[in-house]
Amino acid sequence: MPELPEVEITARRLSAAMDGATVESALAPGVATLKTFDPPLDALAGASVEGVRRIGKMLAVDFDAERPLTLLVHLMSAGRLQLFDKRASLKDRASRILVRLGGDRELRLREFGTKQSAWARLLEREAVAQDEMVATLGPDAWPAPPRDELAERIDQPSHLHPLLRRQKTIAGIGRSWVDEILWEAKLSPFKKGSELRGEEITQLHGALQVLGHALEHYEQVIGDTVPDKLPMPLKVHRREGEPCPRCGTTIEAVFYSQHQTNYCPAEQTGGRVLKDRRLSRLLK
Repeated sequence: MPELPEVEITARRLSAAMDGATVESALAPGVATLKTFDPPLDALAGASVEGVRRIGKMLAVDFDAERPLTLLVHLMSAGRLQLFDKRASLKDRASRILVRLGGDRELRLREFGTKQSAWARLLEREAVAQDEMVATLGPDAWPAPPRDELAERIDQPSHLHPLLRRQKTIAGIGRSWVDEILWEAKLSPFKKGSELRGEEITQLHGALQVLGHALEHYEQVIGDTVPDKLPMPLKVHRREGEPCPRCGTTIEAVFYSQHQTNYCPAEQTGGRVLKDRRLSRLLK
C-alpha cells in the first residue's frame, strides 16, 4: 500500500502536471470504486484542476467547478493514480475512474489484482474535513508532531508495529515504513506503546525523519512521471537474511498471512529471534 512518502511524491508530481487543466468529461468504469453519487461525477465537466494534495495516505484532487469539488482517493494496496498523454480504452480492465482533460490527456485511477479495494469519493470541498476517513485521522507522521503529542498518542497497551500503522493514532505510516522507523529507533515491533519511557520516546520521535528522507530520495530519482513501482529506499523491510546496515546482524522476519515484520535482533529485541507465526500455526 502506498504510504506517506509515496503518496506525497505522487501528489506533488500530479499537481505540477495538471495545474489549471480543464476537465472535458469524467467516467467511472469501475462502478464499485466511486462511493458517492451526489455530486455526480459528471459535475466535473468544465471544471479546472486547482491542485493535488495528500491527506494521510489519501490523495485529494481539487477542482474549481460551479462549487469547489474534491475527488478523495484511497489507493489501498494496488491502486495507482497517474496522468497519461493518451486516453484509455473503456475496455481497459484496470481502469476505475477516468478524468479526461484537454489535449487528450487523462487522469486515470487504475487498480491491479483481484481485490478491487481502491475507492474514490467526489465531495464538496467544504465537506472533505468532515468525511469519516479524514475526520478520524491522527496528526501527520511527517513532519513529525511535537514529541509530547506523540508520547500521548502512543501511550496505549498495543504493540508498536500495529499501533503506528493505526491512522487514528498517527497518519501516513504503513507496513513498509513502520519497519524502517522502528529499526531507526532501535525499538522492538512488539514493545507496547505504553511501555515507552523518556529516551525511547525521543528515539521514536527522531526516527520519523526517515519518511522525510524517503521523500528527498524520490525528489532526486523520480522525474515528471511517477512510475508504477517506486524505488523505495528500504533498509530492513523485506530484507530478511541480509546483514543489518548498522551492525551486520542478520535481519529476521515474523511472517503473517498478509504481511511480514522485519527487524534486527541485536539492536531491537535484545538478541532474541522472534517466533515465526507461520510455523507456530503448523505446530498447533
